[in-house]
Amino acid sequence: MTTYFSEPQSMYYRFGEDQDQVLKVLAERYIGANAQADFVYRVFQKSGILQNEKGLYDLNLGKRFPDTPKDHMSYAAALVWGDEDRNLDVLVRCYGPVRFYFNEQMVYRSTVMDEISPDATVKLSIDIKPGWNTIWLEMKNTPAGFGCQFGSDEGKVRILNVFAPFQERQGQAGWVFSQPNPATSKQPDLLGKESDFSLNWLPETDWSDEDSTKPALERIYGHLPGRHAYAWTHLNNNDSTGNAVRLSGQSSGSLSIWISGKPVAQVKEAGPFEVDVPASFGRSDLLVRSECTETAKPWHFNLSATVSGKPLLLELPQRVHGASGESWLYVGPFESGVEPDLQDLTRTDRVYQTGLEQTYWRLDRPDAWIRPYYENAMLSNKWTVGSVTNYGRWDYPLGVTVYGLLRTGRYLQRPDITRYAAEHVQACTQMYEYSLWDREQYGFPAVNQQLVMLKMLDNCGSFGSAMLEAYSECHEPTFLPIAERIADFMLSRLERQEDGAFYRTCVGEYAENTMWADDLYMSTPFLVRYARVTGNSTALDEAARQFSLYRKYLFMPEFKIMSHVYDFKYGQATQIPWGRGNGWTLFSLTEVLEALPTEHPERPTLIHFFNELCEGYAALQGESGLWHQVLNVPQTYEEASCTAMFAYGFARGVRFGWFKDPEVYVTAAERAWKGLICKAIDRQGNVHGVCSGSRYAFTAEYYDQDLRTVTNDNHGIGIMMLAGTEVAKMKKHLAEHRVSSPAVSHS
Repeated sequence: MTTYFSEPQSMYYRFGEDQDQVLKVLAERYIGANAQADFVYRVFQKSGILQNEKGLYDLNLGKRFPDTPKDHMSYAAALVWGDEDRNLDVLVRCYGPVRFYFNEQMVYRSTVMDEISPDATVKLSIDIKPGWNTIWLEMKNTPAGFGCQFGSDEGKVRILNVFAPFQERQGQAGWVFSQPNPATSKQPDLLGKESDFSLNWLPETDWSDEDSTKPALERIYGHLPGRHAYAWTHLNNNDSTGNAVRLSGQSSGSLSIWISGKPVAQVKEAGPFEVDVPASFGRSDLLVRSECTETAKPWHFNLSATVSGKPLLLELPQRVHGASGESWLYVGPFESGVEPDLQDLTRTDRVYQTGLEQTYWRLDRPDAWIRPYYENAMLSNKWTVGSVTNYGRWDYPLGVTVYGLLRTGRYLQRPDITRYAAEHVQACTQMYEYSLWDREQYGFPAVNQQLVMLKMLDNCGSFGSAMLEAYSECHEPTFLPIAERIADFMLSRLERQEDGAFYRTCVGEYAENTMWADDLYMSTPFLVRYARVTGNSTALDEAARQFSLYRKYLFMPEFKIMSHVYDFKYGQATQIPWGRGNGWTLFSLTEVLEALPTEHPERPTLIHFFNELCEGYAALQGESGLWHQVLNVPQTYEEASCTAMFAYGFARGVRFGWFKDPEVYVTAAERAWKGLICKAIDRQGNVHGVCSGSRYAFTAEYYDQDLRTVTNDNHGIGIMMLAGTEVAKMKKHLAEHRVSSPAVSHS
């Protein structure tokens, strides 16, 4: 029997059968560990190294330096932060000779075959340590090419954020790289000063001598008569007397000024200005609209603020790492007659239509923009980083977590929990338009990678389903347009077999030409909710149809359970019933059955299929109440997430009356839940015994030996909450209907 912690540490030891307390601790531990932190904004220079559509940083130095002599060297450097020890697979694709050093140790030296084969990809494993880790690439120019592509394997899932080295660039995102050099140089101290090293590092952080003589608007945008731009800062009024704030400065043309969204001044003529305006104590948004005129050159304004002769501080309105010394953000230039919504102009989750194009906030630095990142961690002056939170991320395990929080909050009548879950989704969707623009500008989005790079059901179905579940909580206007895009992908563009079954083409990848039981969860709950919100019955019909199709390929009649994968390359199922793959199947089938009208033609078939599966699962439940990682191989370890899903499915089957013999499943659900609170959930609400994310294999050994359990893995936290709420609802249903559930042994 698997043991994850000692008995006194268990949730059962602390709370016994008090289901509400268990759910409360589970939800509150998760929320406490994943604070509602905003994205981290950093300086990023578009003239630096960009990513391609697979997320690899493209250091094609042959294009960047086409006149480089043969055998000249160039170097690229970056920092990677580690909160804890972790392993990451990285890919290298060579244009020419490359050496890769990680933490000053050579990890890879290219071979001639790597260098001359256009499709050669080398996968390397690196061990990221807590604190700063260094990446150093040495690249030599030859007639074959110059440079490489570098990044994490499956970049939209295993995100590799790199930071600029050197103290002068502290906090900035992206690589630095050197101009080609005839001599070999040793790796410098990447946490030291750039000025201590003789190479000329790019991208340039300072304006050229010529540009530095120009005012900000002129050097950022050039001279564009008839156009206008906005500048945004925070006015920090530390005067408590209530006196007016005096704004003074000079302008090359008309200015409009707003404080906290209210118009306070209009400067109509070029030249010096001075106006007294009201401003409350503390920080206020100060927004300036500046117009470029034909007659006055250069395009500029400057502004300072005082109270009773004392200067007030102007500071960046958004914390931007790497922007030390800056106080204004700029957006534009807008064409004549194009005016953005002023309410949107003091936000960082919007892109702005300037005419035929879109734009975003930038700084008074060469080609420097602010860019949001998934870190939710802050850099101090000592370059230390706090722990990372899941808040604001879009991925499929978090879709289950958000769903679990929504259901738990409703069950406990805790609007704070449901609000947290809904706001997690909003944090993603409100950045959706920006993330599309980000991909367009930089090759690969810094946020919402899976939603933007929409290629698989994994990328959209689970979190999309949670999004629609949250719609009733907040009616967020960004939800439905995203749901339409996901529905179009599933119903019109997703790969299908000739019979209409969803599957994965994944050309050139390990999962090429396969069907996964997991994908029933990645598709059908979303389709059910989409049909419910929009009234599109076609989506519900499709969800029902997919179960009949998947049964044809994956059902194992001798056990009445599902194979994890069908591999069309070999024309057969793997015949390995992975626990969580089966859990996804049952979980999703209950979602479809709940939504299907009584008269729906597929309903009797799916009710029968539900009973078949539950019979098979119940027969394989272990003595502890848990199921095994490979369901029909008791030598494999006991796994918590599939156990929670079977408890969830059984409890719903009892409550909705789908079982021929419900008493068996009442007992099985109660045993499963007790097993989880005894063996998988500790008294602090930590979730143990959840298998890490899976690939697939034709052997049980892979699932047992290669897929180990992870504490507080997002594949398991949400489903624990869902299982707990459903078992509690089942008990309440039985009590209300005066049906006694069988006694459960507490030995």
